[in-house]
Amino acid sequence: MSEREGLGDWVDDRARRAGPPDREIRFQAAAKAMAASIKRNRSGEGNPDCPVLVEGAKDVTALRALGFSGVIETVNRGWDRSRLVAYLYDTYGTRNTVDSGPPLILLMDWDRTGGRLQTTLRDRLMALDVPVDEELRQVLLKVMKPEGRTVESLAPHSRKLSPMIDELIEEAE
Repeated sequence: MSEREGLGDWVDDRARRAGPPDREIRFQAAAKAMAASIKRNRSGEGNPDCPVLVEGAKDVTALRALGFSGVIETVNRGWDRSRLVAYLYDTYGTRNTVDSGPPLILLMDWDRTGGRLQTTLRDRLMALDVPVDEELRQVLLKVMKPEGRTVESLAPHSRKLSPMIDELIEEAE
């Protein structure tokens, strides 16, 4: 037996003992955060009906593929930031009436431009006493960076993430 063959067995055995690969762990964390946001986003009796604010139409398509069924608002609609913030304030208020949480989920891309946009919108909304839910973005920023830096980059992973999300939602209900 060569030295290389012995090393291969040790590496395979070590990988088996280590448990699921890093990507699986990261996808589970992403699915958990998305399941919580999907539950907040759902429309209907007893559901918070918390809209998600994303950058554009491709982001909406990606979130729909992942199971978001409630309202999804877009930033890129031809309005300046002041008009958008005023619209969000007038439409969704300062508190979610069902769960008393933030009335909006703010989910900009986790690239430099998305970070600036996230900060600008958060600061303007909070100046009007409108808290925002940023938990989903913070989790995705940490766990999905290798797969992409945008919300729309989640779409190709929907086949892997959707069953995990559905399972988490069913367990919670």
